[in-house]
Amino acid sequence: MTVDDRFNEQGFEDGLRDRSLGARSEVITGPVLDWATDFSHAEPEWAADPYPIQDDLRQRCPIAHTERFGGGWLPTRYEDVAAIAYDTERFSSRSIIVSNVRPPRELAPVGAVPPISSDPPFHHDARKLLLPVFTKTAVATRERATRAFCHSLIDALEGQDVVDAARDYAQHIPMRVIADMLGFPPEDGPQFREFVENALEGVDLPPEERVTRVEKLFTYLLAQIRDHVDHPRDDLTTYLINAELYGRKLEPSHVAGTMSLLLIAGIDTTWSAIGASLWHLARTPSDRERLVAEPGLLPTAMEELLRAYAPVTMARLVRDDMHWRGVDMKADDWILLSFPAANRDPAQFDLADEVVIDREVNRHAAFGLGIHRCVGSHLARMELRVALEVWLERVPAFSLEDPAAVTWSTGQVRGPRTLPLRVG
Repeated sequence: MTVDDRFNEQGFEDGLRDRSLGARSEVITGPVLDWATDFSHAEPEWAADPYPIQDDLRQRCPIAHTERFGGGWLPTRYEDVAAIAYDTERFSSRSIIVSNVRPPRELAPVGAVPPISSDPPFHHDARKLLLPVFTKTAVATRERATRAFCHSLIDALEGQDVVDAARDYAQHIPMRVIADMLGFPPEDGPQFREFVENALEGVDLPPEERVTRVEKLFTYLLAQIRDHVDHPRDDLTTYLINAELYGRKLEPSHVAGTMSLLLIAGIDTTWSAIGASLWHLARTPSDRERLVAEPGLLPTAMEELLRAYAPVTMARLVRDDMHWRGVDMKADDWILLSFPAANRDPAQFDLADEVVIDREVNRHAAFGLGIHRCVGSHLARMELRVALEVWLERVPAFSLEDPAAVTWSTGQVRGPRTLPLRVG
């Protein structure tokens, strides 16, 4: 089989460029004097510890505003976050990453990375294509290989008194799982990290530079697609190439967009969740010791760690000028939809600011709310559970080597990027 005509290089790349550019470029970084009127999630103090900021806003200004990004809003109450997440009439998902560029309205209802960037009615059908791949049954077939890989990572750490659990453990697990699912070479992992950082950080860069970074990702994806067209195999990339929607095969931008979503979101979110969980256990000996003694408690504890350290904040765009819950929103204002803030709302959770590893009732929003709730939640839970099971089995005693040396990612996915632990 020759290369599918859908993936003609020039047409493919021109289409990606058209979808990447937008309007209203704005500078968004710089010191914040008042988070209620000038918030920016791209600042180092937000990355280091956003929870006191969110708690303060929830009490005195539950829907904060900023002129950065060309105008945006930050709801901090669970009820407001949920209301926006479920309201697809007034809030569009055509762009889920706040940056200095807004994609054109014509991009809806598909968006650049369907289905998470898609609006109804297209969203329902695009999401339905992925559901069979991410069922509990399908995910369970990957557990054995994931567990073996986690053991191999810890084998490589033997003899070290101090290890970086984020760099040398957490990040590699979702990289390997997603590479296997998509049929990508596992040795390409370092490139995946670059793609993640390009997509989710550096949101204040000039539009042309962000487009250049995006093009590096899609150049890689195009090469993988072409290889799969010429050499089909049983993996998710071949599945997407052959999938049909409305009686015809998917557009190239749909195929590549969904692949980029799975690659970026599938890696960074789980990497962050594993790292944050290990960070908590390293600084909380009582919780660590209890889980080592009671491994059956881990699934419950894992949900609490997801609630307390939810890694993901999504974005929406206001469709039209409107007055909403006491504030005047303008068309194309950003909404920073903070699931981490919602998860720490005391109106929704008892002891919301505490980590209670045996919390029984825990309807957290770590995987989102509404139609865009994470399609890969079963996969993420499996990876997190296996990563923690193997680590606690092999490394039952560990602590922070230097709390000040822990660094956190900046932007809408938050997790440790360096996590030095003393083991033994």
